Amino acid sequence: MADRFMKFEVRDNVAWITFNRPEAFNAINFQATSEFYDIVNRCSVDMSIRAVVLTGTGERAFCAGGDVAEFVQKGDEVELMLREMTTLLHTGISRLARLRAPVIAAVNGVAAGAGLSFVACCDLAIAADTAKFTSAYTQIGLTPDGSSTYFLTRLVGERRVKELYLTNRVLSAHEALDWGLVNRVVPAADLMAEVTRLATQLAKGPTQAYDGVKKLVMMSGNDTLESQMERETRSIAQMSRTKDAREGIKAFVEKRKPNFVGE
Repeated sequence: MADRFMKFEVRDNVAWITFNRPEAFNAINFQATSEFYDIVNRCSVDMSIRAVVLTGTGERAFCAGGDVAEFVQKGDEVELMLREMTTLLHTGISRLARLRAPVIAAVNGVAAGAGLSFVACCDLAIAADTAKFTSAYTQIGLTPDGSSTYFLTRLVGERRVKELYLTNRVLSAHEALDWGLVNRVVPAADLMAEVTRLATQLAKGPTQAYDGVKKLVMMSGNDTLESQMERETRSIAQMSRTKDAREGIKAFVEKRKPNFVGE
């Protein structure tokens, strides 16, 4: 599939996925959603990818959510389109969240609607100080999609997530940091350098251990303390067999920097 509305490239084991409709604030239409699904599928089978960055083209927007103009164009067909579109979107987000590689949101501008969902589903998020965050769904009479009722609720809590959904409050970058939606806020001019530095660091790390961390955290709210500790037992024991664990342990004893290969 040609990447018309989504850009995709892999550099130095880092996959860069970019919303690429700057004239529409990087809103996702049906075609962009299909491209996103296809790109994440490619990432899920490419073992050379050891970190992923999700960002938007330009300085105004990360992703403004669904293309409302397309909703209008579909008229009475909009329900069918939304069923098809969210099936692709949700499958893609599920696979993105479950990639073995850490996923970083580089929030370069407005993150609204599904754009907010994309931020929430990533493992880490760094925002430009000019970024803004809003739900906007109920503003047009819709309910959320794109996983935000799952991930955003976990990040900010029920009270705050309901405030975002019911009032369509707009958060500044620093408010998003205070709420726990992003990890760090940096000057807009420094965003890509900071994200590249972090992605490069992660791409040189113990990828399978990162995958194990992601799985454990994902399951942490679903069961008892004892069940979660049993998962931790199985995970750490399995990781001890990997090349990276053996290298990391040996490097620690030898007081040197480990050379991880992602295996």
